[in-house]
Amino acid sequence: MPNLQDLRRRVRAVKNMRQITKAMKMVSAARLRRAQERVVAARPYTSKMMQILGDVARRAPDYKNPLLTGHEREVQQERVILALVTADKGLCGAFNTNLIKAAQEFQKQNMGKQIELVLIGRKGYDFFRRRPVKIRREHLNITGTGRASAADAAGIAKKLIEDFRSEEKPIDRIYLLYNEFKSALSQRPVVEQLLPTGRVMAEEAVPAEAIVDYLYEQPADAIFNELLPKLVENQIYHALLESVASELGARMTAMDSASKNANDVIDRLTLNMNRVRQAAITREIIEVVSGAEAL
Repeated sequence: MPNLQDLRRRVRAVKNMRQITKAMKMVSAARLRRAQERVVAARPYTSKMMQILGDVARRAPDYKNPLLTGHEREVQQERVILALVTADKGLCGAFNTNLIKAAQEFQKQNMGKQIELVLIGRKGYDFFRRRPVKIRREHLNITGTGRASAADAAGIAKKLIEDFRSEEKPIDRIYLLYNEFKSALSQRPVVEQLLPTGRVMAEEAVPAEAIVDYLYEQPADAIFNELLPKLVENQIYHALLESVASELGARMTAMDSASKNANDVIDRLTLNMNRVRQAAITREIIEVVSGAEAL
């Protein structure tokens, strides 16, 4: 049985950890509100942009653009990029674990394809760099501050578009995997096709009876050449915002659970400490009584 001094030291250590977890929970809760507001504000813009471009695509069925329709070529093995968005830090429960499992499941479902990873976030990079998978590039310290900038999304989108348009080894499809923010208690891994964008815009298409007859001054090629790269940037930026909000929600929940567990540990250690102290006092009383009887 541990002595009284050891138990007091352990209680003091657990209290210090509880203080840290409570502080982390409060910081995450304060950041989560702002992150959630940014996610809610970004969702209508992304959806409307896809609807408008989908309407333009319907009006110009003969227009061909690799970013919209993909490459028209015969391939023996399809080349795919999976852009995985994870956190740069831990202590957020199963946030990173669920994403990594979803990425591995994606690899299993696409065994016949040549898959390369673009890792956004240190946790995904730390995991996959020790595995026999091909990592095309990594982007670290993007979401570590609790904020995601449009400039970071633009830089990632530019490189992915260059990969897709490459004449040497063109990529057939690019997918984006991130955690969609539902609530502080719920985040859902989502796999979206980033390029080509035709299927994505088709999913966001409005019903035929709800289509508004817009008049576009520019021809379809001018609109697509300008807006398709912007759409890719916006999708990545939206995924980063969703990931930041999901990470903060997961961390807040995890730190709340850690604080409650610390309270339970403190209660158990305090109970053991009181038992040890009571046993020591009882032993001393017995020694005094035994000495008195001997005299």
